Amino acid sequence: MKQLSSMKLIRYVVGYVFIASAILKLLVPDFETAFASYGLPYPEVTVLIVAIMELICGGLLIFDYYVKQATIPLLVIIVIAILLTKIPVLHAGFFQFAFEARLDIVLLALLYIIWRSYK
Repeated sequence: MKQLSSMKLIRYVVGYVFIASAILKLLVPDFETAFASYGLPYPEVTVLIVAIMELICGGLLIFDYYVKQATIPLLVIIVIAILLTKIPVLHAGFFQFAFEARLDIVLLALLYIIWRSYK
């Protein structure tokens, strides 16, 4: 039986996370309200753009096409998500922030690992 490489597994998991996130953004109308509450301009359009980027780039990761290029928009999305949704939690204390941001930080690290691994 062929063994699944670590990098392939990381690509599959990260791609899955972004595709699932994209589908949720496209199907749940509450995301427009959330984006508006973060002060983002044109929340309906912004949600659509982010969801489409997550869907396309997540798929590229899973299917091993343009992986290095696909990680860049995903890195931008996750950094902005941390800045908008997790940094404000710092007012409740560092440990609360660390707890709230734990999965975002793991995703950020995995994206960086993928980006560094591809030429």
